[in-house]
Amino acid sequence: MAALDRCSSLYDWYDSYMSEVSVSEARDRLADVIDEARRLHEPVYLNRRGKRLVAVIDAEDLDRLIELAEDAVDIAEARSALEEEGESIPWDEVKAALGL
Repeated sequence: MAALDRCSSLYDWYDSYMSEVSVSEARDRLADVIDEARRLHEPVYLNRRGKRLVAVIDAEDLDRLIELAEDAVDIAEARSALEEEGESIPWDEVKAALGL
């Protein structure tokens, strides 16, 4: 029965606690923290004295976030370049200047 109680309390801990845990608790339950971040595809925040310090996030989710952020920067830079005023340089002149 003790194992069932332990299991039940672990599920309660997951449901109510997993999205934010203390660093010391995460140290004690690191495998659970990692599994939760991977299973739910949601970050698990680690805090100390109530202040968020870091997040555990699935590696594939992080890769997607980085790619989206890079795409957003590229789009913003392209829009900015299109809004620049000034004389356009024909593509043939650009290629010739670059030796292409």
